[in-house]
Amino acid sequence: MDSEDHGKKHPGKKGFSRRSFLQGIGISGGAVASLPKGLLAEPQAESGARVMGPGPVPVSLRINGKVHNLNIEPRVTLLDALRNHLDLTGAKKVCDRSVCGTCTVIVAGHPVYACGLLAIEAQGKDIQTIEGLLSTHGKAHPVPTAFVENDAQQCGFCTPGFVMAVKAFLDKHPNPTMEQVKQGLGGNLCRCGTYIGVRQAALDAAREMRGGKRA
Repeated sequence: MDSEDHGKKHPGKKGFSRRSFLQGIGISGGAVASLPKGLLAEPQAESGARVMGPGPVPVSLRINGKVHNLNIEPRVTLLDALRNHLDLTGAKKVCDRSVCGTCTVIVAGHPVYACGLLAIEAQGKDIQTIEGLLSTHGKAHPVPTAFVENDAQQCGFCTPGFVMAVKAFLDKHPNPTMEQVKQGLGGNLCRCGTYIGVRQAALDAAREMRGGKRA
């Protein structure tokens, strides 16, 4: 085929040539660019949505009873805010897709995967991390203490998430059965397989939180 024929329409052939297609794209692109700016912005204005970013914005987080004021991009997750901006590294970054539970923290009384929640969404809510389970006198909360006494960890990556999941579960179920503990911790994974120790730690912690003593 001669170079002169390239991109031309041929008799008997349907459709557009490559050249015609590219010319059409250029025309349509120019038409969009020529639209008034007000017309392009109209859907956003009608929605009334508050636009944030893409640059850093002020974010205030109440963590373990203390308010932290940050200046971060809206896309920053709560987990990254904790680890990279506040040096609260107890919550671990493992799956980064809200699957394993390793980054579990407590937000407004509920266990939450910190990797799946934007920091700006956590504003105005009480946030608890594993660092907050030590009292001002340095005495550990019954849950992490029970984990140590039941040897409920091996590599330790999942442990902070399990501790916070157990804490949130026991706050709502102070006298659980073993079966309830299994169901309540179903959102957390342990690749080392220390589930027996974790579940027993939950029962022991529940007993102490009710005022009893561990066996």
